[in-house]
Amino acid sequence: MSGATTVRPVAVLVGSPGAGKTTVGALLAARLGVTLRDTDADVEAALGMSVSDVFIEQGEDAFRAAERDAVEAALAGHPGVLALGGGAVLAERTRAALAGHTVVYLDVDLADAAKRVGLARDRPLLVEAPRTRLAVLLRERKPLYEQVATIVVETAGRGPDEIVDEILAKLPTGGAE
Repeated sequence: MSGATTVRPVAVLVGSPGAGKTTVGALLAARLGVTLRDTDADVEAALGMSVSDVFIEQGEDAFRAAERDAVEAALAGHPGVLALGGGAVLAERTRAALAGHTVVYLDVDLADAAKRVGLARDRPLLVEAPRTRLAVLLRERKPLYEQVATIVVETAGRGPDEIVDEILAKLPTGGAE
């Protein structure tokens, strides 16, 4: 036990659009008595515009660069629950930064994800042919989510309370890592 205290998230949530990262994250944070931080919100605050507007006005590359910075800052300084944007794991730098953290992959099937994202009004990658695009995202990103995950929770047909119960049962206890 050295004198320096490391601040790190109690859990980092990853998963595709519609996996429930924000909903489950808020409930998990409340049950743990900590705060929820969402890196998409951090990017919006840093750039002064919505994620959709960043994609439209500055492009996906600019968003991804801001997202990488937001994830690294949050991993280094947030003691609560951290929800990452669905595409954050695309960056090798982000996947490497997640090593050593408790990463919960909320695994969702296409039917549930499609119901949850609706018509993708605020999801720039799902504007055109949202169901088809979502299927591609799920297929492409699943191996990356699995690569970084220390805990995998199936969300299909389950409510947020049931998902949080499973996460709480699987979280490392006592901070003795």
